[in-house]
Amino acid sequence: MEFHEKLQFLRKQQNWTQEQLAEKLYVSRTAVSKWELGKGYPNIESLKQLSSVFGISIDELLSGEELMAAAQEENQSNLRSVYAALWGMLDAAALACILLPLYGIPADGGVRSVNLFSFTAASTVICALYWLLPSALVAVGAAELWLVRRGRAGCPPLSLALSAAAILFFAAVREPYAAPLLFLLFLGKLFLLWKKKQPSHTPTR
Repeated sequence: MEFHEKLQFLRKQQNWTQEQLAEKLYVSRTAVSKWELGKGYPNIESLKQLSSVFGISIDELLSGEELMAAAQEENQSNLRSVYAALWGMLDAAALACILLPLYGIPADGGVRSVNLFSFTAASTVICALYWLLPSALVAVGAAELWLVRRGRAGCPPLSLALSAAAILFFAAVREPYAAPLLFLLFLGKLFLLWKKKQPSHTPTR
C-alpha cells in the first residue's frame, strides 16, 4: 500500500474528515487532499505529526523510496524558498537607487552627485519616473519577501518587467550609475532563474 492509500485508510479508520486531520497537523485541508491524491508528500515536521497522531512510526507510513522522495521534495521546497527570498532581496536592493548619490545636478560650474531626495529634473514627469520605478521595485521586493514568509511564491514576471523598464529608462536619460546598478541586479535575477531550472538529482541508494 502506497503512502496516499495508507493516509486515506488511517484517516477513515478514525472517522476524520480531511479538514479535521488538517487541524491536528496544523496544515491546510488542501495539503491533506494533495497528499491523499498522491501529488506530494508531507515535510518532515508533518510526517512526525502524522506519526504521533496515528500512533505509528514514520517507517510504517512511508517506504524507503517514498521517504527518499519526501526528503527530496522538502529539499526542493526549501531551495525554492531560498531562491524566492534572494529574488525579493535583489528587488529590495533597488532602494540603493533612492538613497545613494547616483545622480548628477549642476552645481558651481560642475556636477554634484546627489540621491533622489536632492535630485531635480526639468520635467515633472521625468522626475516622477526617477522615483516611481525604483520605488515600485522595492515594493515588489517587500511583497515577495512577505510571500516567502507565508510559504508562497513571489511574482517574478512583474519583477522582471519592472527591472527591464527601469534599466531602459535610466539608460535613456543617461544615468551612468543607476542603470548599471539595476542591470547588475537584473543579472542576479537571471542567474536565479537559471539555477531554478537546473535539473535536480534524485539520490541513489
